[in-house]
Amino acid sequence: MSNRAYEDELLAAIYDEDNPDGPDHDYFRELARDLSAACITDLGCGTGLLTVTMSGPGRTVIGIDPAAAMLERAAARSGGATVTWRLGTSELIEADSSDLIVMSGNVAMHILGDAWPATLCDIRRGLREGGVLAFEARNPLAQAWQKWSTPAQTRDTAVGRLREAVTTSAPDELGIITMDSVNEFLDADEAINVSQRLQFRTFETLREDLGAAGLAVRNVWRDWDRTPFTGSADEPLMIVEAVSADVALGARAET
Repeated sequence: MSNRAYEDELLAAIYDEDNPDGPDHDYFRELARDLSAACITDLGCGTGLLTVTMSGPGRTVIGIDPAAAMLERAAARSGGATVTWRLGTSELIEADSSDLIVMSGNVAMHILGDAWPATLCDIRRGLREGGVLAFEARNPLAQAWQKWSTPAQTRDTAVGRLREAVTTSAPDELGIITMDSVNEFLDADEAINVSQRLQFRTFETLREDLGAAGLAVRNVWRDWDRTPFTGSADEPLMIVEAVSADVALGARAET
């Protein structure tokens, strides 16, 4: 199977209806306001649905994504001209450029192997003094993958009828699951097979990985209402806010 989940134009065309604006986007927008962020980088911005809503007077917003089909839709949407779009990954984050760097929609879980620590180092380099990294990940204790396999079913989409089925593996020793999906666009007479891999990391692993990159956790939430995460299996989400370890150390010294 080919990994075409974000490169195919038909799949990109239905991305927004499968991933609409909601409380997650509200959280990131509120965080940007709380920080008075003058420059925001949305890493893995996809079609830019969240990205454009963070733009405004006196603020620079940069959207980075490795999928050209997604960025084409991002640039074409209303408000797209207010954002700087870059095709690629975290190496495109400029040094000392961002007050807030966002990875929404489980982007962090799509970054595997050596790319993950490299991404965190790029983010650390890109944060200004006092800048914040915010991202979400799934708590492996909640075992969400058990609910992700679905039998073939048909629904209407913006590009016609879609028959889809998903098969999800259990995690391997690194916490990586594989999702194989069959997407039959019936009206377009096109079938697209997709294989995606996502890595479940414990909070302890996330904290260690952040620390190795020179970042420190300042908050971790269980939901978009900012309820503190306690680490139990009934908390499916981990919403992490991290800052430079130097900033965190200075804040502790002041208290």
